[in-house]
Amino acid sequence: MEIIFWILVVCLAVYVLGRLVLASLGKENVVVKTDAPFVKEQMDEQSIVLSKELTFLNEGGSCATIMDAIARPQLPYEQYDAVEARGKAEREGAPREDDYFEAVLIQKKGDKNGEDKLHIFAKIRLTARKGLSLAEALSHMVDVPIDFIWMETGRTPWHYTKVRFTLTAEEIAQLAGVTLAKD
Repeated sequence: MEIIFWILVVCLAVYVLGRLVLASLGKENVVVKTDAPFVKEQMDEQSIVLSKELTFLNEGGSCATIMDAIARPQLPYEQYDAVEARGKAEREGAPREDDYFEAVLIQKKGDKNGEDKLHIFAKIRLTARKGLSLAEALSHMVDVPIDFIWMETGRTPWHYTKVRFTLTAEEIAQLAGVTLAKD
């Protein structure tokens, strides 16, 4: 009976010591900067692709993992049906045609062996519908709110985080070289 007591004491001591070590190392703290402007990546007669660079920083004390990312334009046909809006998230230097987002690590702040920031692009493709040219469709365009959603984990359980920004009709018109109609 005494041996069981000492085994439990040792197990409890190892557990408490482990928790103290992990607590002293800290948790990940991922923040995102959304202040970069939208830029035109490509344009043809029917569609335009616009992108915005998002800078992810890990200001915490341990490594973080971004496991998934999605750019979701909020433009339902009930609001404006002359344009189809599709979004995707693309990691800098790792373009993919299948829209899959491959998991990536963000090292802790101040780690000499790793980079503590990550650049991900929110890409939005606007395609004219209903037989309109792109210029006609964009001349009556409305603002497009975009939810950028990502799954992250580290020492904390995985969870989703979201930021929202808006691609304004004025920005779209300027980047596409069209004039907004006065209606």
